[in-house]
Amino acid sequence: MDYVKARNSYVSKIDGRLASILDGKSHPPAIYESIAYSLLSKGKRLRPVLLLGACEAAIPPDTGDASHEVVKAFRLACSLDFACAVEMIHTYSLIHDDLPILDNDDLRRGVPTNHKVYGDAVALLAGDALLNMSYELMIDNSIKYQYLRCLPAMAEVARAAGINGMIGGQVMDVYTEGTRVDEATLHYIHENKTAALIRASVAAGAIIGGAEGAGLEKYRLAASNMGLAFQIMDDILDVTGSEADLGKPIGSDARNAKNTYVSIFGLERAKRDYFNLWDNCIVQFDELGARFLTNLAKDLRDRVN
Repeated sequence: MDYVKARNSYVSKIDGRLASILDGKSHPPAIYESIAYSLLSKGKRLRPVLLLGACEAAIPPDTGDASHEVVKAFRLACSLDFACAVEMIHTYSLIHDDLPILDNDDLRRGVPTNHKVYGDAVALLAGDALLNMSYELMIDNSIKYQYLRCLPAMAEVARAAGINGMIGGQVMDVYTEGTRVDEATLHYIHENKTAALIRASVAAGAIIGGAEGAGLEKYRLAASNMGLAFQIMDDILDVTGSEADLGKPIGSDARNAKNTYVSIFGLERAKRDYFNLWDNCIVQFDELGARFLTNLAKDLRDRVN
């Protein structure tokens, strides 16, 4: 299967599973409408796609054992709920980021942000609900499959979503607004606010697939480079992009006096470091034999939104 077909297949599975999780759930109506509004919108599904791709790449190659296809199908089935869980976490973070108390954005993916449609209180609670739903989903999955690798995979995701990951980075982002930070602080913000969940998505998928030791660390390193590059491009696009391409207003970083790669180092260095990070990421995935992830990294490197 070529790269485009593989990615479309992953996205279709993720969208279908997310819809099935919410199917039949309607009380209280406002919260489920708010959750569905953001969770089922047509986003990139980057993090869950990374998780599924890493899982498949990390499954040991077929050596002729008759059980190989059974093991492969089991691990891929197990990984789907984890993929949906990281998308829930990512979606909750977007809902909260858009709130007036944080970025105060009116558009997300080309449509009004959650709080603009459902109000601040319901949007806040929808984000809280999605975070809890993600853990319910991973725990239920672990109970269902009785697969020990689910536990370290879940720990990977939990750390990335918590104070030592996304929340820690977000706090530093908020508390440094309006003050110029040094390179180490900016790296901390980017590494935790954005790169942590991307790294955890790849690592969790690789763990479920069977990666461990030095191999697993290679997956983490490649994903860290991807995550940092992804945030740098967000910083660049906030200056050079268009609202039509991004589906959200540009210039919000400057309006909120945020520290970005562009504001600290300038546009030229941001572009140079961006491509260096992608080059490293592509080489690392290629060395792992993770063909889909290598092609995905090449595709993302040239993104405009």
